[in-house]
Amino acid sequence: MYKSIIRPILFQSDPEKIHYFTFSSLRFLNKIPGFSSVFNSLYEVKHKSLETEVFGLKFKNPVGLAAGFDKDAKLYKELSNLGFGFIEIGTLTPKPQEGNPKKRLFRLKEDSAIINRMGFNNGGVFAAAERLKKNKNVLIGGNIGKNKVTENENAASDYEICFEALFDYVDYFVVNVSSPNTPNLRALQDKEPLTQLLQTLQNKNSAKAKPKPILLKIAPDLTDEQLLDIIDIVAETKIAGVIATNTTISREGLQSPNQVEMGGLSGKPLTKRSTEVIRFLSEKSNKAFPIIGVGGIHSAEDAIEKLNAGASLVQLYTGFIYEGPSLIKKINRKILEQRLR
Repeated sequence: MYKSIIRPILFQSDPEKIHYFTFSSLRFLNKIPGFSSVFNSLYEVKHKSLETEVFGLKFKNPVGLAAGFDKDAKLYKELSNLGFGFIEIGTLTPKPQEGNPKKRLFRLKEDSAIINRMGFNNGGVFAAAERLKKNKNVLIGGNIGKNKVTENENAASDYEICFEALFDYVDYFVVNVSSPNTPNLRALQDKEPLTQLLQTLQNKNSAKAKPKPILLKIAPDLTDEQLLDIIDIVAETKIAGVIATNTTISREGLQSPNQVEMGGLSGKPLTKRSTEVIRFLSEKSNKAFPIIGVGGIHSAEDAIEKLNAGASLVQLYTGFIYEGPSLIKKINRKILEQRLR
């Protein structure tokens, strides 16, 4: 029903306006008594064999929602009712910021893809932390970044502010230095500044009574040499793992006329490259750290490929928009089928 009726209607309107309309609709429906149970019964797959323990956390299933969808932690409970095992909020910055000028979100229908140049639009980390105080049982990842006006040499301070503000309210952290939509942000992926940034956060983390897992989200556009650097950095800083991958700046093989738009590309064109990065990191590191696989998952088979390549968990974003919430159920059923063999 989603692909044949709901999606064609939604895709008639501006993508960003539809995003907020969907938010409002989900919030409204979940306020109707019994509706959250209806969503659970439609989309959730419950089974002991789906439970997955990674970096010391127990996930009820290995399928999560990637950062960028619920930036401000406004809908994590409602989204979890659709069958996700965990929700990653953000990217959050210390100060609220509007992001880049609109129009900044584009559907590439012929490629089952999206280009975004949102620019870390969010209401600030402190407002999100207030909302997360109400969380009861949703496993939450906190994706953190720097404000656009913060120079790279001062970036660590922004990440530290976000880390401290969210520490009591998230289960794991994600350091985002790989978005192509904040000027010069990707320069922080270079070995020296990235090592310094992660070590700064790890020092703060180690001082806590119960440290939280810190992960690094990387771009799919890194070379093999840069990926080897990532492996070295993870070993040196002892962070918990890597999320592979963010959006790409590549436009190779696209069919859609609006492929010329600037920004990060997500969706089906990223499927192969994301899996390649996962496999490279897993094999070259000898499976030394967990990987969350994200990028171009539009089917259960896509998710299984990433798990087989070395991912411990997977996340959806563009596939969720194109395929609908039934994709979560299909993936979990396929994983369960494999685990019960």
